Amino acid sequence: MIRKIIKINEEKCTGCGLCAMACHEGAIGMVEGKAKLLREDYCDGLGDCLPACPVNAISFEEREAPAYNEAAVLASKKKSAPMPCSCPGSQARALQTRQEPVDSGSCPSLLRQWPVQLKLVSPYAPYFDGADLLIAADCTAYAYGNFHRDFIRNRITLIGCPKLDAGDYSEKLTAILAGNDVRSITVVRMEVPCCGGIENAAKQALQASGKHIPWQVVTICADGKILG
Repeated sequence: MIRKIIKINEEKCTGCGLCAMACHEGAIGMVEGKAKLLREDYCDGLGDCLPACPVNAISFEEREAPAYNEAAVLASKKKSAPMPCSCPGSQARALQTRQEPVDSGSCPSLLRQWPVQLKLVSPYAPYFDGADLLIAADCTAYAYGNFHRDFIRNRITLIGCPKLDAGDYSEKLTAILAGNDVRSITVVRMEVPCCGGIENAAKQALQASGKHIPWQVVTICADGKILG
């Protein structure tokens, strides 16, 4: 069939991988340092990857291509495969955590899953089902000394910075809430105004999901104190 599909100019491509991360369908991957359209049937022709490219190496074209296969895309996402950038560190995995220090001078990590960045996590990762969800501005873990003990413990952790990250978190969070049985949501933010973006994204996602999930917001001061 003739349809609209993306076209990647390999001469312009710098290999940054931003388009692969922006492609929610997994149609784009990195091959020998260049972005490639790996699956034409995974490309929906909507072009989320276009604004992500800093050198305008991606455009639309109309040509003969397989129809967009939404069922195959959803099946691929459910496998929780590594991100299209082929980075092993983006593989969704649960972690075994220590509840007690190994010795009197150590502080154990209580992180329960990887990755933690909102931009990298798959909404279909199995650890979201039945989870108590922590959505945190990334500065909070540096400002608040007992972050692992008081917030990460027994929760699935997502972090981000609405001022530095491009795009809106609400779409990803909506997919997580709509597709999983999340038990509770805790939003931890800094007192600075820009952190309101992560709180608002959580509110929008909760409304869009149509679910009634208990949730709370905790605000941290720059000096490490909890405002409320």
